[in-house]
Amino acid sequence: MTNFQIKRVTPNNLDELQTISRITFHETFAGDNSPEDMNKYLDEEFSAGKLNKELKDRNTQFYFATLKNKIIGYLKINFGPSQTELQNENAVEIERIYVLKAYHGKNPGQLLYQKALEIALQKEVDFIWLGVWEHNLRAIHFYKKNGFVAFDKHLFKLGDDDQTDIMMKLSLDHKTGSVNSDNSRS
Repeated sequence: MTNFQIKRVTPNNLDELQTISRITFHETFAGDNSPEDMNKYLDEEFSAGKLNKELKDRNTQFYFATLKNKIIGYLKINFGPSQTELQNENAVEIERIYVLKAYHGKNPGQLLYQKALEIALQKEVDFIWLGVWEHNLRAIHFYKKNGFVAFDKHLFKLGDDDQTDIMMKLSLDHKTGSVNSDNSRS
């Protein structure tokens, strides 16, 4: 059994966060996007300045997945006004769950998702939501397996390329501390 650890990211971890963010995003999307669009996105979205601002935002939290002190993935969740689109006080947004390709299928992504679910239940929100690229079938399958259902679409700009994200949500029953049963529809 592999002993992955989940730990909160602090502003002191800026360099490590920038490194894992850039590597995992590139591994996930470089094969399907132009080098120019990838480089533009990586430079803008994962700049030290932008990540530092996000790390200091009280409505945003980051968590690393580690194995033997090696960072192998991360989670970014947003609350209230820091959510990228809905900005619903009764929701938590999973903005990012990324894991190094070498660890796909080995459970760190599930553990990062479980951390997001745990926080959402503690905050007693009504649902968790996220956006996932329509061509990222692996991620769509992962979220469906965890009970998420599609409810809308939105545009996502990667470099100069407009792409479509499927918006998915998971209803929660904070009274029982569980996932709401109406999520089983797909």
